[in-house]
Amino acid sequence: MILTDAAPVNEPHDAADLASGKGATNENFPVASVLIAPRHRPVVMAFYHFARAADDVADNGAALPEVKLALLEDLRAGLTGETRQSPEAVALRASLAQHGLSDQHALDLLEAFRRDVTKLRYTDWADLMDYCRYSAAPVGRFVLDVHGEDRALWPMNDALCNALQVINHLQDCGKDRRDIDRVYIPLDSLAGAGLGVEALDAAAASPALRAVIADLARRTWMLLDLSRPFARRVKDARLALEIGVIQTLAEDLCKGLMRKDPLSQTVHHSKGQMGGLALLAMARTGLLRMGLSGVGDRS
Repeated sequence: MILTDAAPVNEPHDAADLASGKGATNENFPVASVLIAPRHRPVVMAFYHFARAADDVADNGAALPEVKLALLEDLRAGLTGETRQSPEAVALRASLAQHGLSDQHALDLLEAFRRDVTKLRYTDWADLMDYCRYSAAPVGRFVLDVHGEDRALWPMNDALCNALQVINHLQDCGKDRRDIDRVYIPLDSLAGAGLGVEALDAAAASPALRAVIADLARRTWMLLDLSRPFARRVKDARLALEIGVIQTLAEDLCKGLMRKDPLSQTVHHSKGQMGGLALLAMARTGLLRMGLSGVGDRS
């Protein structure tokens, strides 16, 4: 069931027909910010534009599922060189070839977007983490590969990226249910509180739903505990600052979700808040990388 009054989009020609208009500056977390070395930004932005096109397709509330899947297949075929139907895929393919990078991370993302079209519920935390393995972890893994970082960092990357994904899910849990009837909150968590997905339809969360969201935020904090050393372990200093900023923003949002109601309250950063936290994070990360142990560590 799609909860929308819009007429079905039966025959879009390509992913651009379903574009949301959302760009890198509208995201919750930095995308190829000034902290990323200029030589790396073009390929990172090509990856972002590809992912944004696929995300807009999967999240469109008017397009029929078979239309979405066909457009996602166009993106896949463009990425692998089978067609030139998708400009975003063709551009990413060229950029990957120029930098000697694999298309596997982008292909993994497409698996997540296909699930977004065909899977509207998640059974438990493990089911959600399996989704995040495809929807979130490939983004960070790709950025690490761009910078030539050791793949031994992947577990910390995955913890951070998965945490970011769950934070987004919790922030937008009401909107996702309302617009596309998609519920990422695990069904067993809802059932354990005596709730069904209909609890997300309320204007404000009940105490039981607030407790479920806070519990999921605490689980997410455990992921952030695992990723906290990440910024200190990467070789590239600019990338380390970027990771430090993202970690700090994620921790602040996670704390907010432990005490706020995302159905009736804003659990997003303003630009001013993001800027202030980013400056704090860069200073802290810089000090930590200089070996001043204990500075800024949080639990």
